[in-house]
Amino acid sequence: MSFRKIDIDAYDEDVIQETELVEPDPRDPTQVLADAKQKQADVRSALARNDVTGALSIALDQAPYGPNVDEAKNLTLQTVVSILNSTRSADIPAVLKDLSVENQDTLMKYLYKGMAMPGWGDVSGSVLLIWHEKLTEVAGTGCIVRVMTDRRTV
Repeated sequence: MSFRKIDIDAYDEDVIQETELVEPDPRDPTQVLADAKQKQADVRSALARNDVTGALSIALDQAPYGPNVDEAKNLTLQTVVSILNSTRSADIPAVLKDLSVENQDTLMKYLYKGMAMPGWGDVSGSVLLIWHEKLTEVAGTGCIVRVMTDRRTV
């Protein structure tokens, strides 16, 4: 039965590596983490001014992708979730309409990542579902398709 423990892909010349499918983040992992921490501070100040759209745009711009940036990815997810939790449901459609298509797609990625982590921190499933519904109304189902086919994960 020891043959079942052998990773046959290690011996295959034609196996596709993740680095071949997705360009890694060109920034150094320490720089990505520093950027995520700076974004978190910028988001807090934007939320203090009641600028939800600005805060969300700051958090979603240049999201961390690729390997070796897991801490930055989690910090950015926490930042996005804090924005989602602090937004009144009546304000959501206006906020979403002001986002660029790229930021709408990135937000959808974060919504799915939050949904995949039950019981994680302060993620509320109902909040994520409300945002998902409103985002689908604004961005259409094309947003979902683009996110599902994009190999870059947040």
